[in-house]
Amino acid sequence: MGVAFVFDGQGAQWPGMGKALSEASNAAKDVFDMADSIRPGTSAQCFEGGREELADTANTQPCLYTVNLAAAMALKERGVTPACLAGFSLGELSALAFAGGMSPEEGLRLTITRGRLMADEAGRHPGAMAAVIGLTAAEVEALCKETEGFAPANYNAPTQTVVSGLKDALPAFKEAAVLRGGRVMPLNVSGAFHSVYMRGAADGFLRELEKAELRKPAIPVYANLTAAPYGEAIKDTLAGQISGPVRWVETIKRMQREGIDTFVAMGAGNTLCGLIKKIYPEAVCHAVSDAGSLEAAVSALSGHKETST
Repeated sequence: MGVAFVFDGQGAQWPGMGKALSEASNAAKDVFDMADSIRPGTSAQCFEGGREELADTANTQPCLYTVNLAAAMALKERGVTPACLAGFSLGELSALAFAGGMSPEEGLRLTITRGRLMADEAGRHPGAMAAVIGLTAAEVEALCKETEGFAPANYNAPTQTVVSGLKDALPAFKEAAVLRGGRVMPLNVSGAFHSVYMRGAADGFLRELEKAELRKPAIPVYANLTAAPYGEAIKDTLAGQISGPVRWVETIKRMQREGIDTFVAMGAGNTLCGLIKKIYPEAVCHAVSDAGSLEAAVSALSGHKETST
């Protein structure tokens, strides 16, 4: 059995996230304390913030980064370790921090900057994202070519592709998708992420990354942009995913080929487990979001605990 940790992205946030984890694990609490020392009020925002507040990308990103990393550190505290990791969009920063590609503090600072840059770009280009369900990726790609304003952003599952584009173009795109037999569900995000409308944010983030201390992860981390483990070009790859598509289907299929059959989704809920099961039905997936799910995952993964030294 090969185990991968996966880290959720925007859209998975919910009021109260992380509170039970921080109460159940000293390692998780340490992550929240670290976040509060850099960005005061982060833990209160996670535990007490409303849906609208948490949906603002400038808040969503640091809050989800913190919750994701707290869940992973809680598992590590209990001796559970993965063979590899992947993060969905924003979750890639949590994965890289956990794997040693950057310090947790550096990761949070970069996440704050990423959120600000993306929020600024979203303000300049009012955008929207929507999940297209029931059509293949190829059908969605063809639909995007035929209608103006949208492009594939997240390849979530074989018949679920998220598109990203200008808000004003969504009604026409939705009508065309429904005529093809698809169902369109708008996402709880504040911009056209993973699209050309985020190139300004990607460029700004690359400038920030040039000043950061990054290193090759000690545990393989699969990149959204390439669906392959990070190599030496960490900064270009990490910046590029802001305006490039998330290749989640390819990532999970590659992990499957390389012997991963068990996934643990960090932090905010069951979204990633649902997607993984659509891609890889035989996979086992645990979601760690509170004390009960932490205990259940630790029990199920007891064979993957670190050897005491």
